[in-house]
Amino acid sequence: MTTTALITGASSGIGAIYADRLAARGYNLLLVARRADRLSALAADLHQRYGVQVETLIADLSQSADIARVETVLRENADIDFLVNNAGAANMASFLSSSAEEHEAIHTLNTTALMRLTLAALPRFVENDRGAIINIASVLAFHARADSALYSATKAWVLNFTRGLQEEFADSHVRIQAVLPAATATEIWGHSGVTLDMLPEGSVMTTENLVDAALTGFDQGELVTVPPVEDLQLWHNFDEARLALYSASRNGKPASRYTL
Repeated sequence: MTTTALITGASSGIGAIYADRLAARGYNLLLVARRADRLSALAADLHQRYGVQVETLIADLSQSADIARVETVLRENADIDFLVNNAGAANMASFLSSSAEEHEAIHTLNTTALMRLTLAALPRFVENDRGAIINIASVLAFHARADSALYSATKAWVLNFTRGLQEEFADSHVRIQAVLPAATATEIWGHSGVTLDMLPEGSVMTTENLVDAALTGFDQGELVTVPPVEDLQLWHNFDEARLALYSASRNGKPASRYTL
């Protein structure tokens, strides 16, 4: 059976390593990114090394028209059964230092494009009762700080969106994973306003280690993978606290601290 993986943001960094690792597993590839020269070079290299078919699609996923072109491919290409929603951007600076248009471009790329591509792929995956979607979020999904308000919010959106889909399709054989990298050595830092040498020594993971860990988590059936966290109980504690807080809110009356 022919299977193809579509990977967004595939011209470098995490997306390029996913392309390499999935090609090594025998997947044909459809690589989506803005930079044609890099995509062409990567496609030629992967085809030569692994013998898989590699196609490219030049698209800027902060633009609705380009999102629509990728949606069409996802709907019409029945060989695609693996989607890696990796494309994303960050601007680690004061919220007031960027325009509404700049913020909207990041928001569209990180959330709207991911949602629309997922919606384009899922109906066929569900109908066939197979397929996989990997959504790249971030550990900033559960940590907002100064200069990351927008980015943290978009990644929290990705995490909650993915968790909701996991619940909705829990009885199917469609696999949906959220991956939460911490600081990873990718080109996103060159565009974000923060450079790698500004981060604490030893805190940055290589893209190779990140993707290899994430795919191992995928193989092990993890729904949420946080590659740098050694103590998995920390995630379980966080998730249990989240559910406890939600349950505690369902009593229909104000807390005593709000009553006179």
